[in-house]
Amino acid sequence: MPYAKTGGLADVVGALIPELHRLGHQVRAFMPLYAPLRGTHPEIQPVDGLHRMSVTLGTDSYEFSMSSATFPGTDATVYFVDCPRMFDRPSFYTFDADEHRRFLLLTRAAIETCRRVGFLPDIFHCNDWHTAFLPLYLKTVYASVAALARARSVLTIHNIGYQGLMPWAALDDLGLGAFKDRLDQSDSAVNLINPLKTGIKFADVVTTVSPTYAREICDTALGMGMQETLLARRNGVVGILNGVDYADWDPRHDRHLTTHFDAVDLQGKAYNKQRLLAAMGLGFEPHRPLISMVTRLAEQKGIDLLFDALPALLRERDFGFVILGSGDERYAAFFADMARRHPGRVAFRSGYDEALAHLIEAGSDMFLMPSRYEPCGLNQMYSLRYGTIPIVRKTGGLADSVQHFDPAAGTGTGCVFNDYDAPAVRWAVGAALDWYADQDKWRRLMQNAMAQNFSWSRQTGLYEQVYRDALAGSNSA
Repeated sequence: MPYAKTGGLADVVGALIPELHRLGHQVRAFMPLYAPLRGTHPEIQPVDGLHRMSVTLGTDSYEFSMSSATFPGTDATVYFVDCPRMFDRPSFYTFDADEHRRFLLLTRAAIETCRRVGFLPDIFHCNDWHTAFLPLYLKTVYASVAALARARSVLTIHNIGYQGLMPWAALDDLGLGAFKDRLDQSDSAVNLINPLKTGIKFADVVTTVSPTYAREICDTALGMGMQETLLARRNGVVGILNGVDYADWDPRHDRHLTTHFDAVDLQGKAYNKQRLLAAMGLGFEPHRPLISMVTRLAEQKGIDLLFDALPALLRERDFGFVILGSGDERYAAFFADMARRHPGRVAFRSGYDEALAHLIEAGSDMFLMPSRYEPCGLNQMYSLRYGTIPIVRKTGGLADSVQHFDPAAGTGTGCVFNDYDAPAVRWAVGAALDWYADQDKWRRLMQNAMAQNFSWSRQTGLYEQVYRDALAGSNSA
């Protein structure tokens, strides 16, 4: 979304809105009016007739109004739930005791606003635990509302590790009344309510962000305790790989680059590599290979594997290494230490810098993603378009978007390894460096990578089919 972003969810929603609009669908989006948006988006204006509404959650009544803006490049409306009491906080997500109420308010406000403005959706598309009670509301509290009788729900899981657990004592906050027994009563034994589990049980269709991840969360421990609930669905989980917004991520016209390039003329990539080396203070010749990472510094991303693998690789092989990211201080300290120990070869930049992220994609030779699990991942797809060869573990969306290179046949788009351990990382990086040493093979690999197309136009068609299935009831819970 162009308004607030903390991860891939914003990319998905921000791409689906204009694509669905382009295909002729009427689309409305709902999100909180977070405090940082007030001063930075003057186009967000109050909506006449949608002032001082209220929703009761438990014993408290929350007053809110609705503001709106037109999604850039479309005439689709984005509604913003204006409730300073709930959303004027230092960060989008919190660990506050009323965190669940914040998103219950968003969910209820979305339904009530649709009723008030006369917009009667065929599909409510919910994302993650934050709006996962909406499918239950449609089938209980709002089941008798004639205007919503046709409405169906789709729940997309972007990362099943985040389930929004809340105490069973918050049951009355849900406003279910006589429908309280529809919740999973086994959770009461552990004094928890699981919003994501509830959404999985009651949504007409459940999707996730890659075909492989859809299988993994049903069949392996990556389901994070949701395997039984997912397998109980009549027609399972639909995996749709996220797309890429090539308006932003394409070296032919990337607005963050001063020199552009394509698969035919790669001189611009060499120039961007020189710019990147200078920007990061790396003092080696541009012909030497450069490996990069742009990542959250989290255990999910496989950083632990690098504690053993990276020092050994730096001793054994000749390459430079660039990392941009923020998160766990333990990982930040490790990368900062690597930069101190290997000045001129390793550079670490803490935080996130959009322009630098684009330069890293454009100027690096390889992009490392050793993830423990990766529901979809986008950087590997960005890297392919920039001719920056992805080195990835075979999991989730990484497995669905990168094919291991066969030097003899000249097929494949990157380096893919199976095992989640440091020796596998060392093998994969070593293989990619060996390929790089043969520049004819490397150029073929780059051209294979740059020919890949993960645009949203195809993926949106898959979501259209999901919506049709939901309306037809062919994939209902």
